[in-house]
Amino acid sequence: MIDIRGLAYVVAETTDLAKWRVYAEEVLGAMTLTAPGDGLYVKVDDRQFRIAVVAGQRNGYVASGWEVIDGDAFAAAVQALEAAGVALEKGDAALCKHRRVQQLVAFDDPSGNRHEVVWGFQSDFLHFASPAGVSRFITGDIGMGHTVLPAPNFQATVDFFRNVMGFGLSDIYNFKPAGDDGPTIPIHFLHCSNARHHSLAFAAFPAESKCVHIMLEVDSMPEVGRALDRRAAHDVPLSATLGQHTNDKMISFYMKCPSNFDIEYGYGGAMVDWKEHIVHEFTRVSLWGHDFSVGRQA
Repeated sequence: MIDIRGLAYVVAETTDLAKWRVYAEEVLGAMTLTAPGDGLYVKVDDRQFRIAVVAGQRNGYVASGWEVIDGDAFAAAVQALEAAGVALEKGDAALCKHRRVQQLVAFDDPSGNRHEVVWGFQSDFLHFASPAGVSRFITGDIGMGHTVLPAPNFQATVDFFRNVMGFGLSDIYNFKPAGDDGPTIPIHFLHCSNARHHSLAFAAFPAESKCVHIMLEVDSMPEVGRALDRRAAHDVPLSATLGQHTNDKMISFYMKCPSNFDIEYGYGGAMVDWKEHIVHEFTRVSLWGHDFSVGRQA
């Protein structure tokens, strides 16, 4: 199986790059740089970007970038994907330049989500200095955060990531939107080769934007509160109120981004020893807070 070390980046599409730049700098507290092709890099650490925003005809999610440790691991990943019968697209020089990597291979999972496996990031070691005064985002060897993707072809998608991509099952949630007597929608949380509780989750329903949410983590609770204030000041739609999750213990809120998916902005996510972790099904999303009904209000 493939040894994925973390979520390296995500790619979003937008009809309004200027709106994304303001959102990234003044709400997220990230730096922005101009990307090749007049796109936008959103920078939250010493990497040149963690969110790549490209201009397009829609507002939505494009791809998830997964990092392996070196060229040998990349070759092994390609071999494993080919052995599993996955249709691969080799990243050309232009795409590798845009993603700032040595090599890239792209493919779709069984639910149609786009993924890129990469290695060898280029870095200019430009110091991260938040224009909004954010002290630090939690990244490094645990990746940029996590992404939650729609998976209408649920079991085949989860099986692919567990049996080919090498992810492990962290926890299970069986969502019952109509109550205990209604249908069940499974959501599975998956981890890769780092201590983050989950770098990826799949939900058994479609999403117009092609993403349910991504998560960015900061290093203190006051930073979350300041981001809440910045969100309100810029009239960014709130998708869920402040709360704390049961499974990864993250204290966070959710807001809409200009590409029409949610960004969870949080603090205090659990770091897990996978040799000791016991998989369970949790029956409540949050210990407290996280009122998602606010995102459905007019």
